Amino acid sequence: MTNGLQFSWELSGTGWAMCLIKDGSSERKDIVSYCTDALADLLHGVAGLYGPIPVQRFSFDLEPAEVRWVLRGRGSDVDLAIYRFPDMFASFDAPDQEGTLVWGSTQPRRLLGHVVMEAAQSVLQVHGEDGYLAKWVQHSFPIAALQDLRRLHLQHDRCQLQHGVATT
Repeated sequence: MTNGLQFSWELSGTGWAMCLIKDGSSERKDIVSYCTDALADLLHGVAGLYGPIPVQRFSFDLEPAEVRWVLRGRGSDVDLAIYRFPDMFASFDAPDQEGTLVWGSTQPRRLLGHVVMEAAQSVLQVHGEDGYLAKWVQHSFPIAALQDLRRLHLQHDRCQLQHGVATT
């Protein structure tokens, strides 16, 4: 049980992935393009919450729109905010507030780390590294980023949820 926080990342076609995050009250779903190394950016962003920089930002290209995730660590919790911009090329360096807030939630870091790690692990189990590259095309599966997040999560969080085993 994840106290209402759910996250999934599913390859939905060549160069596309469906990203879904939801809590007990709302959800956000985006179809993400392979123009960026989106899954790696997500894994690095969540892993960054375990370090000294309390705010992590990364963007997904929706061709042409941008969705920017802003993760703010607050003790053992994370404030998640997703902003949407109409054109990634025009907005990439724009302040967050120029976008439209389309989803927000506050969650324990251990839970966010867990659901993101498990979703990435599921992608790896379904497709394997070769299958991922064949579908995502421009970027290899971010195995090192997944392993880094797993190590940080297990080292720093007292997560009581079941954990899968990363394969390489």
